[in-house]
Amino acid sequence: MAKDFLIEIGLEEMPAHVVTPSIDQFAERVQDFLNDQQIEFKAIQKFSTPRRLALLISQMAEQQKDTHESLRGPAKAIAQDEAGNWTKPAQGFARGQGASVDDLSFKDVKGKTYVFLEKNVKGAPTAEILPKLKTVIMSMTFPTRMHWGNYDFEYIRPIHWLVALFDNEIIPFEILDIKTGRKSQGHRFLGNSVTIQRAADYETELKKEFVIANATDRKQLIREQIEEIANDHHWVVDLDEDLLEEVNNLVEYPTAFAGQFDEKYLDIPEEVLITSMKDNQRYFYVRDQSGTLQPDFLSVRNGNKAHLDNVIAGNEKVLVARLEDAQFFYDEDQKKSIADYVAQLKNVSFHDKIGSMYEKMVRVRHIAAFLGQHFDLTAKELKDLDRAAQIYKFDLVTQMVGEFPELQGVMGEKYALLQGESPAVATAIREHYLPTSAEGALPKTNVGAVLSIADKLDSILSFFAVAMIPSGSNDPYALRRQAFGIVRILEAKQWHFPLDEFQAEIAQALTEKTSQQHLNLSAHQDDVKNFIIDRVKQWLSTHDESYDLIDTVVQNRNSDIADMFQATKILQQHRQDSTFKATMEALTRVMRLASKAEPSKDLTVDPELFENPSETALYEAVEKIRHSLSSRSMESVYEALQSLKPLIENYFEENMVMADDPKIRQNRLNQLMIVSQLARTFGDLNQLIIK
Repeated sequence: MAKDFLIEIGLEEMPAHVVTPSIDQFAERVQDFLNDQQIEFKAIQKFSTPRRLALLISQMAEQQKDTHESLRGPAKAIAQDEAGNWTKPAQGFARGQGASVDDLSFKDVKGKTYVFLEKNVKGAPTAEILPKLKTVIMSMTFPTRMHWGNYDFEYIRPIHWLVALFDNEIIPFEILDIKTGRKSQGHRFLGNSVTIQRAADYETELKKEFVIANATDRKQLIREQIEEIANDHHWVVDLDEDLLEEVNNLVEYPTAFAGQFDEKYLDIPEEVLITSMKDNQRYFYVRDQSGTLQPDFLSVRNGNKAHLDNVIAGNEKVLVARLEDAQFFYDEDQKKSIADYVAQLKNVSFHDKIGSMYEKMVRVRHIAAFLGQHFDLTAKELKDLDRAAQIYKFDLVTQMVGEFPELQGVMGEKYALLQGESPAVATAIREHYLPTSAEGALPKTNVGAVLSIADKLDSILSFFAVAMIPSGSNDPYALRRQAFGIVRILEAKQWHFPLDEFQAEIAQALTEKTSQQHLNLSAHQDDVKNFIIDRVKQWLSTHDESYDLIDTVVQNRNSDIADMFQATKILQQHRQDSTFKATMEALTRVMRLASKAEPSKDLTVDPELFENPSETALYEAVEKIRHSLSSRSMESVYEALQSLKPLIENYFEENMVMADDPKIRQNRLNQLMIVSQLARTFGDLNQLIIK
């Protein structure tokens, strides 16, 4: 016979962002516990509010499954003496398992005979196992923890009650001074304590005391209430899912309502209004049918409709106070010029080991100019890029961004337009922060994209220059995210970015053109390269590329990020070709032999030293490819390398590379090193798993 089981942890209000991850973790841990204990059940239903985490497990078996164990003991030669009598090791083995030597038998394992005990273990009653859930509850992890009273134990919030019911039977255990029982709590203000007689009654009994414990049902109720109000007013509401999730985890009994603010505040940029409503107050903003922002908002209270007018008035008052501040900041900020703000940045520290924010802009201006030239921006784009780089951080010292840090860049764009900057410059100021997350939007304009790369690259180079290199999970300045942003932009724009070359040239240019000699930007160049290449690997792995292919392409001869992406695409496309295996085998044979030669900057091949026609054929084909390499697409380079396969095979058939004559040997090794360099356009082909 099966029963339902209820387990509830009652807490002080948890932060909204913790509720969903915590109930998911709780369900996963309990499921693993039941599986480990071999207790069968049908399903686990999750319940969560700011004050509780609960699970209702349906049709749980009343007893563990019976198990059969085949336990191996000592070898027969140890277990019995020559007369066949059981030895002390055998007797001890049997006694330790609660059996006698009469229960022992022998089995052969890999040609050797051992003592075995066949043991049938009857499952224990489930009610005797469930108190062990105490350990599961106490071992849960949270992003922040606290302790209370005189206890050293830490949890997300203090525990106030515990419910553990196996149908109608209380499962007894205790955490600190809280014992399990059948009493839960209703809504903090509207409800009373709840006595739950049977586990299956949990959801129904809580509803009577103004708690909708099912988070999915609660969220749907909020959605329906908001949509009803919006329809009544002919509004369009952006039901942002993240905000809806947060609001849902702030309430136990939701009631949506609408509020208003004075139309005069609509003169403030709508990004400021939306930030004030959405991010600061957790309100939903509304638009009319044409998309115009309205002086109205929607919110959700944790309670019923009683005294709702007072609730609305209170929320309006709080919002207006914030909007008054925003209006003041907006007006005050416009009294200064961009030049005034830029000058202030000289007194704003980027980092005490690196310098001021103004000095950072100076470096970024040079990096941006260098990159803009290499990425073939137009003269107009280069001019806009230079102007944007001179001022792009100015809004950091405005009062608006001081109050609303999340609007950095956004207000820079607004204020730049108000002060007569071109739209391209203003857009770049906003876009240089992009992407702000692993999957966030990328800059759309070339000017914004280059400024974004330059700013992020400067941060990486600067922190590495002062040996502040991320290690393990430690990355306080989000350098990994910034490097991943660079990689994503380069992939989207398909801009060539040879890491070795660019790093060296940028470091030299900054040393020559700035007075910031305390930064050794040439330091840790290999660390910077590997750091960024790791982000290329990350991007490729998130797009389901195979590990051998990733390890191949990240080792191309120029460390060019665009080539890495292109090589991945082409090798993946040709991997199933009938000629792929033979082509790769020919090229990797060349690469392995070439790796044995001494590296040389002057790789020349002397045709006068050729002894066989195959040498001439390979030489002429390779020279033709080399002299047209810069104008070739990656696809045509692949086709050219593929055409070398028969020539390489003939070459190895006719020639002994490691000839006795040192001049001939070096000449042939030079030829192979040149072919190897061409093959490294695609990376280290030895890493490919070829089937």
